[in-house]
Amino acid sequence: MQIEFYGATSGITGSCHILRANGETVLLDCGLIQGRREEMEKNRRPFPFSPGDISAVVLSHGHIDHSGRIPLLVKQGYQGPIYAQNATMELCDILLQDSAYLQEKDAQYENKWRKRKGKPFIDPLYTVADAREALDKLVGLKYREKREILPGISIRFQDAGHILGSTSVEVWLNENGKQRKIVFSGDLGQYDTPILNDPAVIDEADHVIVESTYGNRRHRDRQNTIDEIGDIIREAAHQRGNLLIPAFSIGRSQEILYYLGQNYDEWELGRWQVFLDSPMAIRASKVYWDYPHLYDEEATKLRKKIHEMPHLQNLKLTESPQESMAINRIKSGAIIISASGMCTGGRIVHHLKHNISRSGAHIMIVGYQANGTLGRALVDGKSPVRIHGDEYRVKAQIHTVGGLSAHADVDDLTRWLSSFRNSYPHIHVVHGEPESKQDFRDRLASEVGFKASVPEPGDVLEL
Repeated sequence: MQIEFYGATSGITGSCHILRANGETVLLDCGLIQGRREEMEKNRRPFPFSPGDISAVVLSHGHIDHSGRIPLLVKQGYQGPIYAQNATMELCDILLQDSAYLQEKDAQYENKWRKRKGKPFIDPLYTVADAREALDKLVGLKYREKREILPGISIRFQDAGHILGSTSVEVWLNENGKQRKIVFSGDLGQYDTPILNDPAVIDEADHVIVESTYGNRRHRDRQNTIDEIGDIIREAAHQRGNLLIPAFSIGRSQEILYYLGQNYDEWELGRWQVFLDSPMAIRASKVYWDYPHLYDEEATKLRKKIHEMPHLQNLKLTESPQESMAINRIKSGAIIISASGMCTGGRIVHHLKHNISRSGAHIMIVGYQANGTLGRALVDGKSPVRIHGDEYRVKAQIHTVGGLSAHADVDDLTRWLSSFRNSYPHIHVVHGEPESKQDFRDRLASEVGFKASVPEPGDVLEL
């Protein structure tokens, strides 16, 4: 029995690990590497294993840094099932086809440049057809449903509280009369997050693979964060500018809409035009609306009071490119929620081009910004910034709202792991920047008493 550590060991994206037992091989996640261009080029490298040798794939949740290379895995020979929580299946139908569409467009754009330079053309990493073939292999499971997926290997999904359908995965490995239990945290959410339940308690394991995105940081108090959003909206209204909110299509966009609906009167939102300008976020919001049984108690009560999705009188869902482009004719009074969350592509980039050099405009950063992204450059106060090859002076006011992260902070992570005190598993810290992983490992050893380590890419652990 073995664990092999691959993706999200040297960085924060590209989640991918292998479990071996009883002659079978299970892949936990198969995520896309994101960030700088040179980082994303790593997605074209061969997998460090043979896709055809994988017996089953277990997917923790739909985000592309956890699911985004599954179509490539299938394209290169994987033929087995892909197990996911039921809501994750629906979100992957949106995410993977969108990712494939972007891969095709990026290849077309690159090949135009290559044609001018006389260089050989490239193929897209995978196509929409590849994504659809992968989607046909998805097998849905409910939370808390234990299932033997291979001889001697069983899994159970527990709610991770990160996005709709996100899971922490319990895995039981049996070989030659011996059993080992591995728990893979997936991405854990904050406690007391709106809409979603808290991360489920798991109290027993031999080994835990845990994320550490915020392994050395604490989030701001949530009520203070909500108050700050209200202050930003009032300031933008006073200065008669637009308010841009780069937001991840799944999770963050729905949370922002939830807060706007909750505080509609207090924040005087009737004076604004509110746009959800992301086809993916619009489709994902409808999936959220169709899964009320996965909501927390507060969201369940709100859901029972209203019958339309979502509860904002002046919200406009702009699906077509023409509707999106029309927004940029508005000089003031627009709240624009648009992807991508790190400003690395999508419609938000076009809205930034039209607003970033306006002194009355405001940009509210509400999520993690990886190194090398435009969002990170804005957070770091850089000016000018480069967008689509041109430089733009940053005159808009940049606000970083830290309390809305869908990721658990260091206290949340420690709280979740504390449930394992009686079994004292070995903790393997992944999915974080190097300093974050090392600091969290040291905290677990010194304050909680767990044996903890930070695996390197390609490390193999004999169980």
